[in-house]
Amino acid sequence: MTSLPYCFSQRAHNIKISATKLMPMLASEIGGCVSLGQGVPSFATPPHVVEAVCQALTDLPSAGKYSLQPGTVELRRAVADLLAAEKQLLADPEREIAITVGGMEALLCAVLCLCERGDEVIVPEPFYPSHVEQVLLAEARPVFVPLRRHDWSLDPEAVAAAVTPRTRAIIINSPHNPTGSVFAKADLLAVAEIALRHGLYVVCDDTYDALAYDEPAFSLASLPELRPWLVAVGSFSKRFALTGWRVGYAFAPEPIMAQMLKVHDCTAICAPTPSQIAALASLTGPQHIYTGFLNALRDRRRRIMERLDAIPGIAYNAPGGAFYIMARYELPGAPMDVATRLIREARVITIPGDSFGPGGAQSLRLSFGGDMAEIDTACDRLDAWLRGQ
Repeated sequence: MTSLPYCFSQRAHNIKISATKLMPMLASEIGGCVSLGQGVPSFATPPHVVEAVCQALTDLPSAGKYSLQPGTVELRRAVADLLAAEKQLLADPEREIAITVGGMEALLCAVLCLCERGDEVIVPEPFYPSHVEQVLLAEARPVFVPLRRHDWSLDPEAVAAAVTPRTRAIIINSPHNPTGSVFAKADLLAVAEIALRHGLYVVCDDTYDALAYDEPAFSLASLPELRPWLVAVGSFSKRFALTGWRVGYAFAPEPIMAQMLKVHDCTAICAPTPSQIAALASLTGPQHIYTGFLNALRDRRRRIMERLDAIPGIAYNAPGGAFYIMARYELPGAPMDVATRLIREARVITIPGDSFGPGGAQSLRLSFGGDMAEIDTACDRLDAWLRGQ
């Protein structure tokens, strides 16, 4: 049988599946692994959210059908209320808010609308891989700006030096995946000034905005002067433990949002209606549950740092937010090789640090989103494996 002469687009050749997805896939083939890998909080969907979705599916025929293309009116209004309360961002829920298939789709809609082929997009590095893949999918060019290596802080001078006549946008993610850094307000304000001076869009990925442990995370979405240039993206996945429900949101000024909605329409039509019901219940229901999530993650951060401190040959910067640690190791081997060996030989899932850029060399990204038992088991195995090398 002759093989078909497959021919694929250059866009498909330009991108790849991220290691955060590949490592759990490899582990699933082996079995018996515990995870410090993919960023999934262990918390179950809260009972009041489950009840709201089940009730709606039972009582409302519309719950199983398409919603309005930009999202249900009730959820858009609730998101606008959230942005006003937490970021003092006053958004028109009819024209400036869209509900999307996770924060990822909101980011993709923004990048595809704002970037032309050959444009440059500044991305702090280490980076979240999907930010880069989305820029490449738009046939634009990511320009990497290293974070300060001693503490993973944002470096405005490096951002300013990276601006060229082709620069179109800056992507900012704080609290930061993969380092867990919470960028300082002064550094963020300096980057905002750079964007305004050069007329650059700012795509603000606030997926982890509520998961800051030492002090609240400042968001560039709070700056009124940046509003005409801003796309602010949020997610229900991490904060509200709705990763599998795939629902997020975006704010953008009406001229930008009108373009984003065209991409949203041809990509997804609308976010799943049951997921929107879950998101609305998360925003309007009891909030002490989510305070409990944050406190549990704070305890898990303390536990994993205590465990790592006792493992020879491991160094790291304490994370201020999200639920990730970039752990540097001393043994020989590229991060992908070390991460693969850990799965095969120790049954521990980690993410190779260099999949987040050159700053992740000789590092593994560890997630403490799992429960205490999973963290302890994974650290026991990691400790034993490293001592055996």
